[in-house]
Amino acid sequence: MHAIANRQQAEAWNDWEGIHWAEHPERYNGMMDAFNAPLFAAAGIAAHDWVLDVGCGTGRTTRIAAQQAYDGNVVGIDLSAPMLERARRDAAAEGLDKATFEQGDAQVHPFPDRGFDVILSRGGVMFFADRVAAFTHLRNALVPTGRLAFLCPRPGGPDSAYARATAALSPFLREASPAARGMGSLLEPARIRQVLADAGFADIDVAPAEAPMTLGADAGDAADFIFAMGPTRYNLRDVDPATIARIRADVQDALGEYETTDGVRVPGSVWIVTASREHISPTK
Repeated sequence: MHAIANRQQAEAWNDWEGIHWAEHPERYNGMMDAFNAPLFAAAGIAAHDWVLDVGCGTGRTTRIAAQQAYDGNVVGIDLSAPMLERARRDAAAEGLDKATFEQGDAQVHPFPDRGFDVILSRGGVMFFADRVAAFTHLRNALVPTGRLAFLCPRPGGPDSAYARATAALSPFLREASPAARGMGSLLEPARIRQVLADAGFADIDVAPAEAPMTLGADAGDAADFIFAMGPTRYNLRDVDPATIARIRADVQDALGEYETTDGVRVPGSVWIVTASREHISPTK
């Protein structure tokens, strides 16, 4: 692996949290797959495009991009060796030879200058050590007409569906788990716009998107998943088993409200962010 700017995140995503994501990609993709449609609509990938997927994880979005850029090339980059191993295995199983994966820190990785038509990310851009430096570096990797598209969390507040469903758990979530540090770095549109503008991007747009997050087959399964996630495990590591059992039972009961024939589907919301390397004048 090349130089690393964020060693804390590199260590975290190669430890137990990254391993859990690598072993259970279907669970995490279930949470996020409903947002793929607005993300890829924003990216506008064409058949001959060269695409970079930042923070690609286990490769779900890289594989989708490879299906769209079937006459181009798609590179997924991530810090996590366990997740990349899973990404390579799944891409090979689907016969997607256009999808390749590199381990590295996208803030400082030696990308080819002006090598990509599209840079996309399903949340991975939140974790940079220096966001302006990272986005400046990514901008330099785009062709002059290149475009950026990514999603990041939209603050839901205490009245959001997920907050209500996990209300019994929230008093115990006092700090971010190692891999989750940085998740709140791009929550507000003004902050997103400022970071991208400082990095030299133009035509910046931040738009909300809402979609259901599938957390499990039923309330019990969804509760199992939530209590296996890194932030929950990290914050409950010193809590006694009886208290954990009580909290879990309360969360499972609350999740029952969101049970459907397609599983537990909790409304979620993200920001879809787009920008271009240079200002693109509209065609007449």
